[in-house]
Amino acid sequence: MQMSDQPNSNPQLPQDAPEPKVQPTSIANGQVSNGQAGAAKLEAPAHSTEENPLVEGLKTIGLSIVLALGIRTFVAEARYIPSESMVPTLEVNDRLIVEKISYHFNPPRRGDIVVFSPTERLRADNPSLNDAFIKRVIGLPGEEVQVTNRQVFINGEPIDEIYIPPELAPEYDFGPEIIPEGEYLVLGDNRNNSYDSHFWGNVPRSNIIGRAAVRFWPLDRVGSIGPLPNFEDAPAEAENEAGEPQPAAN
Repeated sequence: MQMSDQPNSNPQLPQDAPEPKVQPTSIANGQVSNGQAGAAKLEAPAHSTEENPLVEGLKTIGLSIVLALGIRTFVAEARYIPSESMVPTLEVNDRLIVEKISYHFNPPRRGDIVVFSPTERLRADNPSLNDAFIKRVIGLPGEEVQVTNRQVFINGEPIDEIYIPPELAPEYDFGPEIIPEGEYLVLGDNRNNSYDSHFWGNVPRSNIIGRAAVRFWPLDRVGSIGPLPNFEDAPAEAENEAGEPQPAAN
């Protein structure tokens, strides 16, 4: 028998040797299992979706506050009338809604009743002054305004102010004065008892907070406030006015 020094390339297992077994691999619940006995399968613990009632209540209150502040800042707010400067259109303790949206799209019109923050001149004369004012827009940017002979003149022409009864017509002279761009001349309807533009000058557009749109109190005078509200003896076609629970001063 010849011996070969070359290794046997086809070794054979003994006939009685057991075959190796390959365990199947499986993937379950994101875990790889090799199928061996005793392999542990991990499962994600169940999380409760129930929220603490106190936390839920605080979230609701917080959202309500944010919405209320947003509406008051950007949409509308209530004001009340503390003085007689706008009589007879607005009376003391009238409650109004001041809307803040329309002036983002259109400029103030003559006849609008506007609420505005104190001007620099007003603050210089009254350093402690913080209250807003409410007056009627009379002079627009670029116009010439004059008050004489108990009448308001715009560019030399008298304007028809049906919201002022004859006994409240102005007894003072003012102007003529040309209104600078971006500013408005405002007067109270109670012309001789109103601290307004004929004392301290014009109102910059940036100071105007909004337009008095609806009166909601007292109930017997609820209604919208248009540019030409009527006093009690004026024609019935003319419209009515409005205001809110923060004071609109003087």
